[in-house]
Amino acid sequence: MVRGKIEIKKIENRTSRQITFSKRRNGLFKKAHELSVLCDAQVAAIVFSQSGRLYEFSSSEMEKTIERYGKFSPDYFVSGRPQEELYLLELKKEMDIMVKKIDLLEVHQRKLMGQGLGSCSLAQLQGLDTQIEKSLRIIRSRKERELLDQRRRLREEEIRETLVRPMLPVTLHTGKDETGSACRMSKHSSEVETDLFIGFPVTRL
Repeated sequence: MVRGKIEIKKIENRTSRQITFSKRRNGLFKKAHELSVLCDAQVAAIVFSQSGRLYEFSSSEMEKTIERYGKFSPDYFVSGRPQEELYLLELKKEMDIMVKKIDLLEVHQRKLMGQGLGSCSLAQLQGLDTQIEKSLRIIRSRKERELLDQRRRLREEEIRETLVRPMLPVTLHTGKDETGSACRMSKHSSEVETDLFIGFPVTRL
C-alpha cells in the first residue's frame, strides 16, 4: 500500500505537533548516528523545541565539533565570538554618538559664553539671546527665593534665642529728685521695699 504524500505545513493541533516532533527528532538523530557509523563521519545535530528545550546529538564531543566547524566557517559561528563582536560593535556605535553629542554641547556652550559667534546667523543669535534671558530669569528667581528663605531662618533663630534667654532679677535705685523727694526701690525675688521722704531739704553746716 502506497502512503499518501503529506503536506509540509505547521501542525495546528498541539498534541499532534508534540508527537510528530518527538518522532521526527528521534528519526533525525537515528539517521545522524547511522551516517556517522556507516561513513565514519563526524556528525552533530542541535534541535530546540517550541518551548525552548535543547536536544542534541554528536558522534564525538559537541564542543570539538563546533570548534572544527568554526575553522571552516569563521564568519558564522565560533563559540561566544558573534555575541562579543556584536556587543563591541554596539558599544562603538554608542561611543560615536556620545562623542558627537559632546562636541555639539561644547560648541553650544562656547556660543553661550560669547565665543565662536562668527559663523552664527541672525536667527541663531536671536535664539541664543532668548535662551540666555530665560536662564537669567530662572537664576534670579532662584536667588530671590534663597534670600527670602535665609531671612526667614534668621528671624526664626532670633525668636528662638529670645524665648530661651533666662530672666534675670532687676534692681532699681533712684536718688533725690529736684523737689527734695527721695525714692528707693529694690526688687529681690518677690519682695519690694519703698522708702519715701517728703519735706524741705536739710541744710548741712
